[in-house]
Order: sequence, then structure tokens, then C-alpha cells
Amino acid sequence: MSLNNTPREPFRLPRIGQRITKTALAVFLCLLVFHLRGIQGAALSSEACITAIICLQPYVRDTREFSVNRVAGTLVGSFWGLLFLLICLVFPQIGDYRLLLYVMMAVGVIVSLYTTVVMRMPDASSLAAIVFICIVIAFPEIESPLEQAFYRISDVLLGTFMAIAVNVFRLPRDKNRNLVFFLRTKDLAPNRFSQIPSAALFRLNYLLNDGARICLMSEHAPAFFALQMSQIVMDGAAIYDANENRYLYAETIRPENSIWLRDYLDKLGASYFIYTIHNNKTCIFHQGRMNEAEKLVYDRMRRSPYRSYLDGEVYRNEELVYFKIIDLDDNIQLLHQKLHHLLRDQNLRSVIRPQSDAPGVSGLYIYSTQANNRRAQNKLMQMLHAKNPELEDVRVFLPGTYQNESDAMHLLNTVVNYYEPLKIKRWFKRKKQ
Repeated sequence: MSLNNTPREPFRLPRIGQRITKTALAVFLCLLVFHLRGIQGAALSSEACITAIICLQPYVRDTREFSVNRVAGTLVGSFWGLLFLLICLVFPQIGDYRLLLYVMMAVGVIVSLYTTVVMRMPDASSLAAIVFICIVIAFPEIESPLEQAFYRISDVLLGTFMAIAVNVFRLPRDKNRNLVFFLRTKDLAPNRFSQIPSAALFRLNYLLNDGARICLMSEHAPAFFALQMSQIVMDGAAIYDANENRYLYAETIRPENSIWLRDYLDKLGASYFIYTIHNNKTCIFHQGRMNEAEKLVYDRMRRSPYRSYLDGEVYRNEELVYFKIIDLDDNIQLLHQKLHHLLRDQNLRSVIRPQSDAPGVSGLYIYSTQANNRRAQNKLMQMLHAKNPELEDVRVFLPGTYQNESDAMHLLNTVVNYYEPLKIKRWFKRKKQ
């Protein structure tokens, strides 16, 4: 009996990705070449298709690396395999002594593996041994062994060529450089302490380096994500530009409201963090006596080099961006009930978020009512429109939040489809219009 009452995610079939499609295309092209050569049925060789499947990798650079290893391993194994067959043809009596024949084959495997090590290509070693065995294994029950060996070599080279050709070839695409994409950080990584998965990060950096305009919407300060993104909207409270290393905009709490809130929290005996922006840096001040729940989160947060925790009074009340109160879930709920109506009268809004790094602990975040994602997005678009009036915004969100790496890749593939649509798609749209 399971003690976990968390509802299961509904099962959904993953979509057929580009690698699957490209692999099938490479295999088809190999079979098509055989067909054009008049080779059919039992005469078909699987070596070319197997090579295409092995060599075709998600990214071109990986396909090239695998292909180089495959070709090198094929040439090394073929060389020693042909030499083995030549020796056996010169001394045909070797075939009568099966034990000697098998010992020679084993020695040939050693030589093939050692050759790749000497060539400093260890990744090709297993391929060299496999090709060697494939060439010599049927001796002496094969006709025209040298001819069969050459066919095998040509099949491997055919599969390698098809894998490279299919992966390098790209259908013509347009570039929508007038689109600004808004993505949520919680759709790219499970929490603020987790890095974006490597495959998703590769795709993200490809888009950024190619000129795509991407803005991340985060519930927290920029921190780790600031090193990877162009702009970050901090839960509607601020917009940070990582390229220029500065805040473009901040919706701070009015001084009279922040003074009222600090006085009220001090009367309750609550401890809290105050997030401010000073000289384009996020500075975090702590007020009151730190409770156990706060210390649990603080001890982990303060290790980050991207956050500045300071002691003493805040610099200026007009620079306060938001307040954060950390405590056990029940305590936060009680405090939220007390503050809810009072905050609204002070033009403040609040939201409760569980702390992913501390089970049973929640944070109460208090912002200005003017600090919201929609307003921040509009502010950013106004800034960008001042330079390029033709820009359009696109909000790409997952229906839920991050579950695994495939979710992040699905989100970024959607961005790619918007940013780089196939020219044929645009042609069909024009025809319909």
C-alpha cells in the first residue's frame, strides 16, 4: 500500500523528435541506394543501416565525432581483416585447424584494439574489433572473401555518409527576430537551486546566440539565471538585464507603505527579509531575530555568490522591492490571514510560496500592487519598442510546471517553431490569405 497520496500525472505519449525522424530518413536513404544498385531481399546488407543508426546523434557536432570514430574503426578493422584473409588465402591449410584459426582471430581482435589506442582514438576501438570479426568470422565458408570484405567497408562508409548528410541538412527557415519570448524559470528547472538541464541549456544558448529575444519570468531574484539570460522579470517587481548587468526597471514599495509594514511586523515580533536594489545590486537585509525555519533557508541561500546579505538598516526606504517572511507553513498561513486585508489598504499584495529547499516551510512575499508580471512585461515591451517598434511579444508557458527534462525541451522546441518557422509553412499561410 502506497503512502504517497500525490495524484499521478496523466500519461501522455512523447512526441516523435527530430532525431527519430532523421534516423529513419537515413536508413531509408541507405535502402534506397541498395534498391538503385539492384540489391534486394536476402542480398541486402544491414551494415549500412546499422552504421547510420549509430552515427546519427542529436547534434551535428556529435554526429561528426561518432562518424569519425566509426570511419576510423572501420578502416582499422578492415585493414587487419583483409590482411587476415590474405594470410588465410596464401596458407589455405589454416582453415583445417579450427583452434589455430580461432586463436588467430583473437589475436586479430587484440591488434585491432591496440591500433586504435596507438592512434589515440579509444572511442573507435570497439568498432574496429567488431568490423574485424564481421569480416573474418565466416572464413573459410565464404565465397570471394576479399570481395565480401570490400562490400562491407563500402556499406559502412555509405551509412556514415548518410548519417552526416541527413543531420547537416536543414530545411530553409525564416528568422522571426521581431518576437520577444516570455518564459517562466519554473518551466525550465525544478527550482531556483537547480541548473537548467544540459540539453535544454544548449538549445537555449543556441537561440540567444542566434539573436532570439528571450525574457525569463522568475519568482525570485535573478541569481543563477542571470548568467544565462538576456532579461529577467522578477515576479513583476523588477527587470534585470544580464547583458548590461543592471536593472532596467523596478516597481518599489512606496516609502509610507514600507514604513507602515515594518512597524506592523516589528509589533508582531516577526522577523523578515527586505529585498532592495542598490547600485544595480540585489541587497538583502534581515530584521528581527531569525527563527529556525529562516535559518534553515538562510544557511543555504547565503552560500550563493549571486546574493548579498547585509546586516543593519536598509539604505533607503524608497528602494525596497519586496518583503519576505519565512516560517513554518501553519505560522505563515496565520500571519497571512492577519495581513491580507490590511495589505490591500496599503496598496500591497502578498503571495505564499512553499520553500522547495525546506519541506514544511513557506515564504510570504509582499510586493507593491503595481508589481505584477503583466505590468512588467508591458514595461519591457515599451523599452524595446522605443528601439524597434515592430517587436511583438509571445508568451510560451507549459500547462503545468517542470516535471522532467523533456518538458523543458518541449517548451524550447515550441519557441524554435515560432522563431524559426519553415519557409514552406509561411508560403502556405500566404496562399490561404
